[in-house]
Amino acid sequence: MPQEHIKDQLAKGTWLTYRPEIKIMDCTIRDGGLINDHQFDDGFVSAVYRACLAAGIDAMEFGYKADKKIVAPGKCGAWKFCDEDTLRRIVGDNPTDLKISVMTDAERTDYHTDVLPKEQSVIDIVRVATYIHQIPTALDMIKDAADKGYRVTANLMAISAIQERELEEALAILADTPICALYIVDSYGSYYSEQIRDITHMFMRAVEGKGIEVGIHAHNNQMLAYANTLEALIIGANRLDATINGMGRGAGNCPLELLLGFLKNPKFQLRPVLECIRDHFVPLEKSGVMEWGYRIPYMLTGQMNMHPRTAIAMREGANPDDYVAFYDQVIEEES
Repeated sequence: MPQEHIKDQLAKGTWLTYRPEIKIMDCTIRDGGLINDHQFDDGFVSAVYRACLAAGIDAMEFGYKADKKIVAPGKCGAWKFCDEDTLRRIVGDNPTDLKISVMTDAERTDYHTDVLPKEQSVIDIVRVATYIHQIPTALDMIKDAADKGYRVTANLMAISAIQERELEEALAILADTPICALYIVDSYGSYYSEQIRDITHMFMRAVEGKGIEVGIHAHNNQMLAYANTLEALIIGANRLDATINGMGRGAGNCPLELLLGFLKNPKFQLRPVLECIRDHFVPLEKSGVMEWGYRIPYMLTGQMNMHPRTAIAMREGANPDDYVAFYDQVIEEES
């Protein structure tokens, strides 16, 4: 094992200790909403909210603040827009320690209008999601949300498709903004743990001395979301994204229940999440209305560092189990 990695493990403690600074964000409704066009009913969203409260989760991401001039409300459910009255149907004034979060996509959010001043909103955290070419817009979004009184994060998407020099430059720019956390986002589920180790070091160097924490949002295309989240945690990432039962677009995300089973902080409780899975997620899976989790087409796009949209289309098509035909298709697209 490299000496640098041994040093990191020793510096962060052993498997019998815990770091109280670690914070978990549940992204079930936001990322899961990418499967069903954000059409969760209030009962399901409320069940996730109650489970997060009982489990001691630090923050819950409810959905997006999408621009209604770009995305027609009739085409998506309410969690694509997270209007104030929609959120308050579930959380009221949220008289709890659980922080309420929403995601704002660069170039797809009317942030000047739809992100209200903090004193008018039950939202605590605004997460700005950006591809590298959208960073100029993201910078204004970050400033806007911070000026309005929110804690703000930057989620740099599809980093596996960015050249190292450009990534370092992007991180330097984002680290010079009023964000509280900078997230590694393995959008394609293509990274292996050794790569996550190096990427986490890069992110931590970028934010050193700036009071900004590093986070990770991992996808499970190669069944590595949990392992990669732990690798980033070992190196020093304190902000961890997860979803109940691994629900999320395509192959899904790091399962919250796995993470809770690993972390030693006594404030986290596993049982409420298991109850939520039993009562709400198992029936939903059995209904066949939504599909998520590891499938071979998602594995293939992950191995080839491709966006999973082609795999999602294949699973929704006429021959969802013809993996050989899909393999031939993606090989041809790559050649």
